[in-house]
Amino acid sequence: MSTTTTIAGPNLADFERARGVVSAVARQTPMESSRFLAELLGVPVHLKCENLQRTGSYKLRGAYHRIAALTESERARGVVAASAGNHAQGVAFAARELGIRATIFMPVGVALPKLEATKAYGADVVLRGDSVGETLEAAAAFADETGAVIIPPFDHPDVIAGQGTLGLEILEQTPDVATIVVPIGGGGLAAGIASAAKQRAAELGRTIRIVGVQAENAAPYVASLAAGSPQRVPVVPTIADGIAVYRPGELNFEIIREAIDEIVTVSEDDIARALLVLLERAKLVVEPAGAVSVAAIMTGQIHSDGPVVAMLSGGNIDPLLMQRVIAHGLAASDRYLTLRIGMPDRPGQLARIAELLAEANANVIEVLHTRHGSGLQISEVELKLSIETRGPDHRAEVVAVLRRAGYEPVVDND
Repeated sequence: MSTTTTIAGPNLADFERARGVVSAVARQTPMESSRFLAELLGVPVHLKCENLQRTGSYKLRGAYHRIAALTESERARGVVAASAGNHAQGVAFAARELGIRATIFMPVGVALPKLEATKAYGADVVLRGDSVGETLEAAAAFADETGAVIIPPFDHPDVIAGQGTLGLEILEQTPDVATIVVPIGGGGLAAGIASAAKQRAAELGRTIRIVGVQAENAAPYVASLAAGSPQRVPVVPTIADGIAVYRPGELNFEIIREAIDEIVTVSEDDIARALLVLLERAKLVVEPAGAVSVAAIMTGQIHSDGPVVAMLSGGNIDPLLMQRVIAHGLAASDRYLTLRIGMPDRPGQLARIAELLAEANANVIEVLHTRHGSGLQISEVELKLSIETRGPDHRAEVVAVLRRAGYEPVVDND
C-alpha cells in the first residue's frame, strides 16, 4: 500500500518533470558494486558514479534545469555564476546547450584544468577575488550592472529539483537500497536526493535512510541542525573544496532538516584514504568532495540492514592535487613512512641502513643525508628516508629492524 510524505521544496511531480528536462543533456551514470566496501559493512554496497557525468559532476543537472526554466527575456540577458569548479562547468555547458551567453566568475587561484574546461564550454570567464566569497560578490555586482540572471549553486527549487533526479535514478537502478550516503556542501545535492528518494519510497510504501557526509573542516550543517537554523561557521582549508561551504542554503536546510536521517563528518586523512581506495579497488577517479561518502563507510560511521548506495558526486580533480592526495592517502594508510635516523659520521653507515631496509623488504623512495640537522654532534649525521611499506604491520617491522640493529629512528608522520 502506498503512502505519502510532505517535504518542503519540490514535490515528486516536480522531480519527475525535472528528469524529463535534464535527460536532454545528463546521462544516466553507472551504478557499480564494491566488494571491498561490502565486506566492511556486511551488506551490498553500490557506487553511484556521477563522477562519470558530462562535465565531471552532478552539477550539470541542477544548472541545466534552472537555466531551461528561464523566460525568453531572461535568456536574452544571459546568465552569470560564481564558482571555483564544478558549478562553473555545469553552468557553462548548460548555457551553451541552450544557446545562452554565460559569464562565470572564478577566483584568481582557480586550478588550471577547471579554468580551461569552463572556457572550453564557451563561457566568458572573469578571474576576480582570492576567495569564493569575493568571487560571489563580483558576480552579484555584474548581475546588477548587466541584468544577467544569477544561477545559484544550490539554494533554488529548480536547482534542487535537477539534482534530485539522481534520487529517482538510484531507486530505479537499486530498487532494494536501504541507505543512501551523500556528500553535503551547500546542500543542493543532498536536499534533492533525500527529498526525491523519500517521496518515491513513500509512494512505494517503504522507507529509506539518508545519511549526509561533511568534511570536518567545513561542516555548517552539524552546527546549523543543532541550533535549529542556518549558521555561518569558519571554514578551515580542506582537500574537499567542492563541499567547503560556510553556511547552508535556506531552502536546502529546511529540506535536509526534514529528510536527512543523520549527518556525519570525516577527516582529511579519511578522505585521502577513501580516494586511494577508489583508485585502487574501483578504478575510479573521484575528487575529494566526491569521495566523502566512501570515507564515511570506511570509518565505520554507516550502519544499514540492507544495500547501501554511496554517492560519488564528482571526478574533477587537478592532477597536481591528486598527486598530493595520493601521497597523503598512502601515509594515512601506513603505506608511506618518513624516518629520520641519527648515526655516526663514518664510512659504511649508509650501506648498513640500506641492507637493513632490504632485509625488511622496504622500498626506499627518497634519501637525504645531511651533517646540518638540529641537535647533531660534530661527529654525527642525519639520514632522512622516505619508504614505501605494505601497511601498519610492515611499517612496524621496518622500525623494529632498525631498532634491533642499534639505531633510533624517529617517525615523522606518526
